[in-house]
Amino acid sequence: MTQLNSHFYVAIMAGGIGSRFWPHSRTDNPKQFLDILNTGKTLLQWTYERFLQFIPKENIYVVTHVQYTGKVHEQLPELPEENIVNEPSRKNTAPCIAYISHKIHKQDPLANIICAPADHLIMDGPAFTNACLNALLFVQKHSALLTLGIKPTRPDTGYGYIQFEPQQVADNVYQVKTFTEKPNLELAKTFLQSGDFLWNAGIFVWNVNTILSALKQHLPEMNELFEQINDTLNTPQEKDAIEKVYPQCTNISIDYGIMEKANNVYVIPSNFGWSDLGTWASAYENLEKDYLGNAVQGKNVMVIDATKCMVKVPNDKLVLLQGLDEFIVIDTPDVLLVCKKENEQQIKEYVAEIKRNKGEKFL
Repeated sequence: MTQLNSHFYVAIMAGGIGSRFWPHSRTDNPKQFLDILNTGKTLLQWTYERFLQFIPKENIYVVTHVQYTGKVHEQLPELPEENIVNEPSRKNTAPCIAYISHKIHKQDPLANIICAPADHLIMDGPAFTNACLNALLFVQKHSALLTLGIKPTRPDTGYGYIQFEPQQVADNVYQVKTFTEKPNLELAKTFLQSGDFLWNAGIFVWNVNTILSALKQHLPEMNELFEQINDTLNTPQEKDAIEKVYPQCTNISIDYGIMEKANNVYVIPSNFGWSDLGTWASAYENLEKDYLGNAVQGKNVMVIDATKCMVKVPNDKLVLLQGLDEFIVIDTPDVLLVCKKENEQQIKEYVAEIKRNKGEKFL
């Protein structure tokens, strides 16, 4: 590691519950801790190893819900225990980023930080490393809130989009014009044709002072909560202090809270084989298929006249699938999901419906 890298940090955000991957992903064992694609490693482990290529181990933090501390420790035993940062409640990405930014700033006021989700798939490691290093070097010199944008390959309605200005301000760095939440299909097609829109990957890079100044400007009440407990950060008193202030934070994403309001937002258009693995269909896209286009995980699955299905069942269970076209079939010991692929964005709503009708037993 060069001396330069000692001011490079990463905060891996690993506190979500991954409800769109239900019933494989559960509240007590969400998707970031699962081996969704049968690779032999969980999504969190892949994410950690990816950053380990260019960030020193002691500068890698995992921010997670207190419920998952043990899981992070189990899956990343070499990560120093103090680098597992516990959120006492789920409050979306803005409080998570505010917390870790104040914590790192107290330790290193010159820090440059990547904030990235724990559950994304990235196929091209070297291209990802290059994009991240380019981003870190840019934010080290400029007061910029930077995000990595993905060059879209299809008019996807499941992603947010970033529009950027045509002139670059540095090597492959562009100023952001607008953010658009998940568009309808017609709009997504227009975005793709225009050539100046990227998918929002939710990977952010900034100097710690830049993000703290943005928090102060755009989320002043939240920022104030963390400033009040600044003396306790990185001390034994931190846990109690965080338990007091965290529930007072607004539940808001960093996109809504800061990125869409600030005027110093930049993007690096990237292409590193990215998928946010947000849904079963995205897992399907990344799995091997049989000659009928079925992605099958399970040793005893017989397929008859079924096409383009996503199937995940236990190895010891015989499953015969007949006549289904473009379905998701997920079997676990206590839940069986059979759902049309086109309706998979609704799985999150189905989970909420189950909670209302059946309580939390199956979640």
